[in-house]
Amino acid sequence: MPEPRTFRVVDVAVNAASFTDVVSRVLAAPVSGERLALHFATAHTIVEAHDDPRLRAALAQGLVEPDGMPLVWLGRRAGLPVERVCGPDFLPAVVERGTSEDRTHYFFGGAPGVPEALAARLAARFPGMRVAGTMSPPFRSLSADEDDVIVEQINDANPDYVWVGLGAPKQDLWVAEHRSRLRAPALLAVGAAFDFHAGNRRRAPRWMQHTGTEWVYRLVAEPRRLAGRYTRVNARFLRLVLWSPIQTDADPSR
Repeated sequence: MPEPRTFRVVDVAVNAASFTDVVSRVLAAPVSGERLALHFATAHTIVEAHDDPRLRAALAQGLVEPDGMPLVWLGRRAGLPVERVCGPDFLPAVVERGTSEDRTHYFFGGAPGVPEALAARLAARFPGMRVAGTMSPPFRSLSADEDDVIVEQINDANPDYVWVGLGAPKQDLWVAEHRSRLRAPALLAVGAAFDFHAGNRRRAPRWMQHTGTEWVYRLVAEPRRLAGRYTRVNARFLRLVLWSPIQTDADPSR
């Protein structure tokens, strides 16, 4: 039997490949011809996908990586050597390795000034990094004509990677809706990675990232905004997982 490549958490098939393997696959996409769409999922993503058929369909079209430690633990419980593939870690890893391979990056999302700050800080950290472009789209619904202009601008920049930071689930829906219209080999919905690497927000200490307690750090930092959401989402996630046994999938396309 082929080795399982994904494990299903409630309604979502999560990629079980290692962090290094996923980075290598993304770096190879400009040569291999793959047209990738990457999503980085947490417990909140699973709950949202259960409630929203549009998000479920969007995630099913791409590769869903285990961003949150609860997903990593569930994959390991199913017998797979799952590693955390977290957007804020994945972005600099691809930039660093891609510099020697002349890869180009487009940063789409964030408040005005954020994608520019992100690109500048990454370029300072990784000399030789090539930035194809940046854009902070309006924080509203766009007309079809406005959307066509954005697609044209990104395609004209001819990037290898389009990094999308619109917040979940908006960024996941955007990636799925635009995958067929954008020529870039990989679209990556990395969300909070924009603010972290632009210097606008601080991440939790490493030990919290690896022990699944990063949410506590964020809750302390933003109690009014996150307290209700975390309580509600975590409770629903636990109920959904208890009623949905984890399944593995040997689909070689993953």
